[in-house]
Amino acid sequence: MSDDPGPTDSNLRYRRVILKLSGESLADSGGRGISGEEAGEISQQIKRAHESGCQIAIVIGGGNILRGAQFSGHNALVQDATAHYMGMLATLINSLAMQDALESLGLQTRVMSAIPVDKIAESFIRRRAIRHLEKNRVVILAAGIGNPFVTTDTAAAQRALELDADVVLKATRVDGVYSDDPEKNPHAVLYESLSYAEVIEKNLKVMDATAIALCQEHEKPILVFNFKKDGNIVKAISGDTVGTWIGSKVSQPAI
Repeated sequence: MSDDPGPTDSNLRYRRVILKLSGESLADSGGRGISGEEAGEISQQIKRAHESGCQIAIVIGGGNILRGAQFSGHNALVQDATAHYMGMLATLINSLAMQDALESLGLQTRVMSAIPVDKIAESFIRRRAIRHLEKNRVVILAAGIGNPFVTTDTAAAQRALELDADVVLKATRVDGVYSDDPEKNPHAVLYESLSYAEVIEKNLKVMDATAIALCQEHEKPILVFNFKKDGNIVKAISGDTVGTWIGSKVSQPAI
C-alpha cells in the first residue's frame, strides 16, 4: 500500500467528503452487532469512490452496539453523561471493524479518536487528519467530538468544517429525505432538494437540529442518499442525481 496521492477524476464534484454512516449500517437485519457481510459491502463501495480520487473521512455511529439515549431518564442507573461516553466507545468499536474491512481491500486507513486511546487509534488532530487525506488514506473518525450530549451527526458536520470537506454525505437505508417515514407511509413524498430552513421548518428527521444549524451557518451542503443501492456512493461524489440535496439554495448547483 502506497502513500502516493491517488488518481484524480476531473468529473468529480466533490474532492473531499465526510461520509456519515449509522452504526446500524454495519449491523445485520436485526440492527444489532457487526455483520461482516454488511461491512464488506460498504467497504467495496468506499473503495470504488476512493479509487476515483475522492478523499474520504468517515464518521460512524454506535447505535448497533449502544446508544446513549438508552440510559437517559431520571430513573436510569447510569448518568446521562456516562451513557454518552459509553456510546462514544461503541463508535470506536465500529471504527476498528471498518478499518479492517477497508484494509482487507488494500486501502490505507487511519482511525482517529476524539477520546485518547493510544493503544488502538491516533488522537484526532486536525492538521494530521488533513495530511492523512492528502496522502490518500481513508480517515475514520471515532468518538464523536469527545464530548457528551453531542450526536455523531453533529460530529460529522463539525469535522466537515474542520477538514474543509466539500459536502457531508449522509448514508441512509432509504432513497433520501421524505415528507414522512416511507416505511410507515407509502404516500410519503421524496424531496429532490431542500434548503436548510425547509428542513428545520418541516421538522424533517434528517440529522439533528444542531447539525443542520451548523451546516447552515457555514453553508456546508448535505447529501442524503441510500447507501444500500450499489454504486450510490460513487454517484454521490460524482454529482449524479441521487438522494436529497440540502443547501442554502433549493437545488444542487451544476458541475
